[in-house]
Amino acid sequence: MKLWKVAVLVGWCGCGLAQQEPAAPWIARETAAELHLPERTQPPRRVVLGNEQLKALVPLLGRGGVAVVANATSVLQADVRERPTHLVDTLLALGVNVRKVFAPEHGFRGDAANGAHIEDGHDPRTGLPIVSLHGDRRKPRPEDLADVRTIVFDIQDVGARFYTYLSTLALVMEAAAEAGAAVVVLDRPNPHGHHVAGPMLQPELTSFVGQLPVPMVHGLTLGEVGQMINGEHWLPDSLHCALTVIPCRGWVHSDRWDPPVPPSPNLPTASAIALYPSLCLFEPTVMSVGRGTPFPFEAIGSPGFPDSSFAFTPVPIPGAAPHPKHEGMRCTGRDLRTLGAEWLDAPSGFDLRMVLDAFEEHPISGWVQSPNFFDKLAGTAEFQRVLGADAAEVDAAFEGWTRELWEFVGRSEAYLAYPLTR
Repeated sequence: MKLWKVAVLVGWCGCGLAQQEPAAPWIARETAAELHLPERTQPPRRVVLGNEQLKALVPLLGRGGVAVVANATSVLQADVRERPTHLVDTLLALGVNVRKVFAPEHGFRGDAANGAHIEDGHDPRTGLPIVSLHGDRRKPRPEDLADVRTIVFDIQDVGARFYTYLSTLALVMEAAAEAGAAVVVLDRPNPHGHHVAGPMLQPELTSFVGQLPVPMVHGLTLGEVGQMINGEHWLPDSLHCALTVIPCRGWVHSDRWDPPVPPSPNLPTASAIALYPSLCLFEPTVMSVGRGTPFPFEAIGSPGFPDSSFAFTPVPIPGAAPHPKHEGMRCTGRDLRTLGAEWLDAPSGFDLRMVLDAFEEHPISGWVQSPNFFDKLAGTAEFQRVLGADAAEVDAAFEGWTRELWEFVGRSEAYLAYPLTR
């Protein structure tokens, strides 16, 4: 199918910009560097994901070689089927010429821990070659795409800049543009699509945990980000990727939508996903975020933290936390599960000041254990500079980040594929 026909098809599916409703007013929380929509809403009916729209997908793949970027979330109807079928298995059963799988962080079947080195290999279920995008390389090589005409991207994102699937999408689009291949994004809701928050990425801090110039919480689906990558010319050398987005149906940005399959081993609950963007900056510090416990990203603590009202002891968990921070040590801190549950239905839900407060309560030497990684996650060196600063300096930083969020919302509006509110 020609690309111009695909564009017509996508517009018919509800993704055309001409069908977009006027932007709803954003509400600013300057003390939190967050813009959010007026209220959270509920989808009136079941949301249909992009990967379920096989009648749109299969014809445009044709007989050419196909590569699939997929993981454990790449299954069909996981919210209604006890044993959902993986997209790769489905495409093979439909006769699609799938040549290989690209495995991002956590691996193809989702059984690798955060940051684990993913090896090339073969999928034991299908025999397909598995090419790692989270090992010695993060971007497909020209030889990886020699027999590929189309790359299908089907992964559940969580809407944070440092969640590496966003970077994988950008690098896959770059490789496809260089090789003359097309990319098809099977779109899904963003659990954090109702707000944008945190500092923008500064160019000098570009890394795999910050590949694109977006806020810490960008508020976009991966399909919308893909359109913005092309529209804003974010690929090197002004490359343009032949991109098609098959949208999900029945979702708007203000809707609460919880992924039916955990997007990664350490985000097992909706509450953890809600808290994740606010807690990730604790990772390069002395504070644990609960890895190695039943509630990762739903608690903070350390062996020397003065608040002893709550405690946990991290232990190894295969596939999720093989060597957790403070392994075997009693950590005192805070249970954030109630807060995470509250944020699920609240219009706003973001608080980087938890990091500032924890530093003030426990300002030991070396509190930030990896200063360079801290700056890469924050996207700016300014956040680390205001640790322990006076209130006026902190407020000025948050106000500056909020101004940048307004600018980002203005630019990203042209790429929205879904209404902001109901």
